[in-house]
Amino acid sequence: MDLDIGICSEAEKKQKKKLLLDYLWENLKYHNWWAYRYYVCELLALINVIGQMFLMNRFFDGEFMTFGLDVIQYMEADQEDRMDPMIYIFPRMTKCTFFKYGSSGEVEKHDAICILPLNVVNEKIYIFLWFWFILLTILTLLTLIYRVVIILSPRMRVYLFRMRFRLVRRDAIEIIVRRSKMGDWFLLYLLGENIDTVIFRDVVQDLATRLGHNQHHRVPGLKGEIQDA
Repeated sequence: MDLDIGICSEAEKKQKKKLLLDYLWENLKYHNWWAYRYYVCELLALINVIGQMFLMNRFFDGEFMTFGLDVIQYMEADQEDRMDPMIYIFPRMTKCTFFKYGSSGEVEKHDAICILPLNVVNEKIYIFLWFWFILLTILTLLTLIYRVVIILSPRMRVYLFRMRFRLVRRDAIEIIVRRSKMGDWFLLYLLGENIDTVIFRDVVQDLATRLGHNQHHRVPGLKGEIQDA
């Protein structure tokens, strides 16, 4: 509805805000399944990265898991004693045996040293992949820890919402977190990142006003506390 721009007539803006507000009101507390599926996809991303590392380790006969650490140790070791782990996994020279016909017409066997220039490229690719997988694993793990904190701590949801959307009043945020579920908070958070800030402020405060005057969506629990989703 072009709410990310916010450039439209007041009547049109009011109508679009009402459509969004009506949807949020009518579907409040029904977004948990969607949010948890989103989080499961992030978990699958972590499993994917770790699984790729184990498969790569199997492919390299157990040498990939410590490949990056071995390269770092090699760079810091004395030049006389060190052994390049990249050459160990991707040798640049090897013994070649090939056959050709000699002057008498018989097949002759020749041994030689062959250069493998492609392995110079391969070693750089796989050392990059090792560090890339480690970085993805750390970032995805931190994201999952962040998600767990959000799920378990409604007060953290209030804090994050307040820090991200400073135009919205704190009391409105607390009412929404108290009277809705975690999936609703997550949907609102993503909406706030994708629509005009002033429009989003109006929608959130109107939703909080409705929740404040209507007990239909109230979540049972201790009075005055922000309750778990």
